[in-house]
Amino acid sequence: MAIKVRDYEVRLTKNKEERRQVRALRYAVFCEEEGASATEEQKNLREEYDSFDRFAEYMAVFHNGNVVGCYRIIDREAAEKMGSFYTECEFNISKIKKVRGNIAEMSRACVDVRYRDNALVMRLLWAGLSEYVLRRKVRVLFGVASWVGQKPGLSAHAISYLYYNRLAPSRLRATVEVDNFHESVNPGLARMNIMPKEFVDEDEAFRQMPPLVKGYLRIGADFGKGVFVDKNFNTYDVFVTLQTKNINATYQKHFLGRENALDDLDVDIDDGAVKTIGKIVLFPVTGPLKVLGSFVKFFLREDAEDAEYVEDKDNDTDAD
Repeated sequence: MAIKVRDYEVRLTKNKEERRQVRALRYAVFCEEEGASATEEQKNLREEYDSFDRFAEYMAVFHNGNVVGCYRIIDREAAEKMGSFYTECEFNISKIKKVRGNIAEMSRACVDVRYRDNALVMRLLWAGLSEYVLRRKVRVLFGVASWVGQKPGLSAHAISYLYYNRLAPSRLRATVEVDNFHESVNPGLARMNIMPKEFVDEDEAFRQMPPLVKGYLRIGADFGKGVFVDKNFNTYDVFVTLQTKNINATYQKHFLGRENALDDLDVDIDDGAVKTIGKIVLFPVTGPLKVLGSFVKFFLREDAEDAEYVEDKDNDTDAD
């Protein structure tokens, strides 16, 4: 399903050209703007990608036919085809993988620099993710959120605040893989409690947070333990965990009528080995349309009145 607001549209990509546009946007943001390393092939193509893109889906915001914002999504089925999730390069997510049912990783979030003053683009991405969660019955969304650079101490208030206030419950808590640090990176940079709790200034913490981190906090996300310093990507990352049933209880009660509106997506932990699941069957969107409308109203705010829903039976199967 596509969600349209005037001349903007959010949906999964449909073909190779749209997927190429996503990778080109990622190259412009991550490589040219933020200093991530790129291979000669990537430089020639002016596209950012890795081996995980082969089976990943792309959620994209289009404006007049051009991609202006995107997320990469890897669900359990795609991860099993690739052998792992991307975040396993940085964090141990074995606890999350024990969750029964569908889980999905969100990564490579970015917005065209010309559209960053337009909050609608990021809000549309969140609305698109909401539709994806409902349609695919995703119980846990997870990924990493990043700061540009390699000095977590510059964000000491923000990172320490997350550690003392928003660590994920132990049964779902990811932990940083220090052994995967580049040999030139000090393992001590992985610690989150950079400052003593009593020294953390909440106002300063939020000033130090990128908009995406603040957005995750507002909708009820928790965070894993540890900071991963990604030398090649020129970022330092924290792990984000979002149980879909826990999306801000106040929001659920206000828009959906009760605090436990999403409890049918409750987390059920499998203590055994993770088993391969079959092809995910999309459930009819007419059932959760009221819930989706509430999500859209929440994320799009005053623009929700202009939102249109367009059902599209074509799935994004043209991966490359």
